[in-house]
Amino acid sequence: MSFLDHLDELRQRLINSAISIVLAFGVCFAFSEPIYKFLSVPVIKQLQKERRTMQASYGSINVDEVAEGETIEYTFTRETSVNGVKIPLGTTIPVRRITVDGKAQLVLAERWSVAKTILPVNTPIEQIQREGESKIFFDDESNQLVLRGVTSPFMVYVRVALYTGIALAIPFLFYQLWAFISPGLYQHEKKYIVPVILMSTFFFVSGASFAYLVAFPAVCDYMLGLAMEGGFRTLLDAEDYLDLIIMIMLGLGIVFQIPTISFVLGRIGLLTAKMMIKAWRYALVGIMIIAAVATPTPDAFNMLMFAAPMMLLYLLSIVIVWLFGKKRQTDDEYQLEHGS
Repeated sequence: MSFLDHLDELRQRLINSAISIVLAFGVCFAFSEPIYKFLSVPVIKQLQKERRTMQASYGSINVDEVAEGETIEYTFTRETSVNGVKIPLGTTIPVRRITVDGKAQLVLAERWSVAKTILPVNTPIEQIQREGESKIFFDDESNQLVLRGVTSPFMVYVRVALYTGIALAIPFLFYQLWAFISPGLYQHEKKYIVPVILMSTFFFVSGASFAYLVAFPAVCDYMLGLAMEGGFRTLLDAEDYLDLIIMIMLGLGIVFQIPTISFVLGRIGLLTAKMMIKAWRYALVGIMIIAAVATPTPDAFNMLMFAAPMMLLYLLSIVIVWLFGKKRQTDDEYQLEHGS
């Protein structure tokens, strides 16, 4: 192919990629609200965790300081719920001490009406808190992402649909990339398209899942912990948050392509396991640099959180190249070897 032919081929592949993203965007925009809720789960969980930690630091009453049968006013030091109705922190109710099976506990001194639910006398406070905390959803304003403008809700859903559309189109985008470079490959090497697409899709999903389930919660835990220790109230901007989590998910999804790239280079004879083992020091430095750039916080723990899977992927890539790598052959040499 001439230089102009390559440019024309590149233009066509970019057009195809743009069309696929637009189509995926249209599909994802119809489901942008549930997708947004799904993406907001990690930070909501971390906000809940920090809030529970803060409430646990308040401590609780020492039952031994209450006389048997004595009635006092009990103030909830942890948020709980009764049949889905949230009991705010600081709610006060009358309780008394009783001993059941040799164990002292605080129970309701009177019947307690919560919406349509009436809790009977002698209901243990510990039971109310235990059952309520397992069901409560911290959905008040302290755990909600904030928006700064009138058009922000619409723009959030547009961003959600766009980012998700790109992720959904990743297999087709990888195919377009392969189709662009395939003219430079021998005919028998073009058969690797199926394993390449399968591997790239699998490792992209694995990288995005790792970001969603492990890396991003760790980052949130660190940053929100700093805010809590400093006595700050965290108001998370929805647009900034989405940019952060999507960039981390897309970034790790791309970083997890190390085995796929190694497979291709090893299969066409441009990379060997010996070369990778020999260059492990340079690879380690490169991985640490990429982790430092990709990590949104400067601490070593979160940087290692990003670097550790990349190191494991590099080791996996060595095994893949060792198993599937071979010396590059022309079509004539390949046909001669395989008798075709």
